[in-house]
Amino acid sequence: MTGERTSSERSRTRRSTSSVGRVTAALRGLLAAAAAMGVAELAAGVLGRTSASPLLAVGSGFIDLTPIWLKDFAIRRFGDDDKTVLLIGLGAGITIAALAVGLLSRRRLGWGLAGLAAFGIVGMVAALTRPVAEPVDAVPSALGSLAGMAALALLAHRPPPSALGALTGKTAQVLLARRPQPSPATAPGTAAPARGEATEAAVLNEKNGSEPRSSGGAGPDRRRMLVTGAGVVGVAAVGGVLGRILLRRGDVSSVRADLRLPRPASPPRRVPGGAQVRVPGMTSFRTSNRDFYRVDTALVLPQVDPRDWTLRIHGMVAHPVEMSFDDLLRRTLIERDITLSCVSNQVGGDLAGNARWLGVPLAPLLREAGIHGGADQILSRSFDGMTLSTPIETILDGRDAMLAVGMNGEPLPIAHGFPARMVVPGLYGYVSATKWVTDLKVTRFATDQAYWTKRGYAERAPIKTFSRIDVPRPLATVKAGRIAVAGTAWAQHRGVDAVEWQVDNGPWRQARLAPVPGLDTWRQWVAEWDAAPGSHTLRCRATDGTGHTQPEHREPPFPDGATGWHSVVVTVT
Repeated sequence: MTGERTSSERSRTRRSTSSVGRVTAALRGLLAAAAAMGVAELAAGVLGRTSASPLLAVGSGFIDLTPIWLKDFAIRRFGDDDKTVLLIGLGAGITIAALAVGLLSRRRLGWGLAGLAAFGIVGMVAALTRPVAEPVDAVPSALGSLAGMAALALLAHRPPPSALGALTGKTAQVLLARRPQPSPATAPGTAAPARGEATEAAVLNEKNGSEPRSSGGAGPDRRRMLVTGAGVVGVAAVGGVLGRILLRRGDVSSVRADLRLPRPASPPRRVPGGAQVRVPGMTSFRTSNRDFYRVDTALVLPQVDPRDWTLRIHGMVAHPVEMSFDDLLRRTLIERDITLSCVSNQVGGDLAGNARWLGVPLAPLLREAGIHGGADQILSRSFDGMTLSTPIETILDGRDAMLAVGMNGEPLPIAHGFPARMVVPGLYGYVSATKWVTDLKVTRFATDQAYWTKRGYAERAPIKTFSRIDVPRPLATVKAGRIAVAGTAWAQHRGVDAVEWQVDNGPWRQARLAPVPGLDTWRQWVAEWDAAPGSHTLRCRATDGTGHTQPEHREPPFPDGATGWHSVVVTVT
C-alpha cells in the first residue's frame, strides 16, 4: 500500500510539474511577443511611419488578400466596425502564435527563437509590400523581432543548477534507490519529504524543462523570473504607448478645426420643404457626417496636412498640373447635394448616404491639362496608396463631378477624406470616391488597373436603380389599422420617377414621391396601408428616369452592385 501510494504521488507530481512547465513556457512566449510588438511600435513611432507598424502592415496585407465573399460578409455583418473586428482577430491570432512559440521554446530554445524571427520576417514583408513603402519600413519589424528573441532568451535562461538539482543519470538513480522508507509510526501524508524524494522532484523538474523548486517556496529562481517578466512587460507597455503617441503627432484634427473654406461661387439648389418624409423612424434626407457610412481599406486614418498637400494631374495630358491646397481653394467652388453608395451595399442595406458637398469641378481641371486622344480612365491615387479608376466620360459629360473639400457645411471629416476627395455622381464609390486624393493619372483601362478592378470588380460601375423600405422595420410588430409605409430610392444622375409597393403578392400600388433638388440625390417615398391582423410581407420597386424598373431577381454586390426587390416581414396585431 505504501509503495502504491508513493508511486501515485510521484505520478501526480510529474503531471503537476509538467503542467506548470507548459504554462510557464507559454507565458514566456506571450511576454516575448508583447516585447516585440512594443519595440516595433516604438520604432514605427520614432520613424513617423504608420505603415511600418507590423500590426497595421500585416492587417493591411490581410485586407488585400481577403477573398471577395469574406470582404462582403465582413461589411454586411460588421459595417463600419469591420476594421476593429479585423484588428481584434489579428490580436487573437498573434496571442495564439505567441503561446505556441513559448511551448516550442520549452522543447528547445532555438525553435522559439526561430518562431519570433519568422514573426519579424512576416512583418517586414508586409511593410515593404505596402503601396507607399520605403526601405526604412522594414526596420520596426526587424527591431521588434530582435527584442522579442532577447526577451525570450532572458526569460528562458536558468542559472547553474544546485548540486542537488544537477544530479541526474546514475547518481540520481543511486540516491533514489537509497531513499529511506517511511516509518510505520509516521502517519501517511505527514512525514517530511525525504532527501531521495527531493532529489526525485529535482530530476523530474529537470526532465520536464521547468526550474527546480527550492524547499523554501518562492526562492531566488522564481524571484528572478518574476523580475525579468515584469521588466519585459514594462518594455512592451512603454514601447507600445510611446509608439502610439509618436504616431499621433501627425494628427491634423486641430488644423482641420481652424480651416475656413470659401463660399461657393455656385450655391446648391434649395432643398424642397417636403423632401423629408415626416414618419417616425424615417431616414433623414441629409445624412450627418457622423452617420455617413464609411467603407475603405485604411486601418488607420491617413493624416494629411493641407499645408503639405499637393495634387498632381499627369499621364496622357499635354500640360501636367501640380497644385497646392491653397491653389485649389482659389478656384471656382460649387456646392451640391449628392448621394453616394457603396458597391457592397446589399438589397435593403444602408451603405448609402446623402450629403451636401463643396468642391472644385473636375472637368475644367482635366480640360486645362489637355487630355490626349484615346484616354478613357482617370486613375486616382490616395495618400495611403489606394487606387481607384473612373471613366473619363463620366467626368466630362456635364455632371457635378468634383474634388470635394467640404461636407455638410464644414471641412471634410478626416474619416471621409480630409483635405480633399473625389465625388462623381452616379457611380459606385469604388470607381468614383477616392478619399485623401493626391494624384490623378489620365490613362487607359487597358494600360492601368486600379485596386478593385484587379480583384474582379467591373471597370465601369453606374449605380443601379435601388429602393428599400425604411418603415416599418423588418420583423416589426404594428397595430392593425392605417399605418405608414415609407422608404428611400435612388438612381443617381438618372433620377427616380416612380416607386411601387406591394402586400403579400397583391397588386402593385403607387407610392407618393417626395420632391428633391435634383437627379443626384436619393428620393423618399410614402404610402398608407390599412393593415389587417396577421403576418404580412411588404415589397417595393423603383423606376428611374430612363424608364428602367428595378428587377425582381436578387444578385449579389460582386462585381457591379446588388439588384433585387427589397422586402420586409411584419406582424400586425
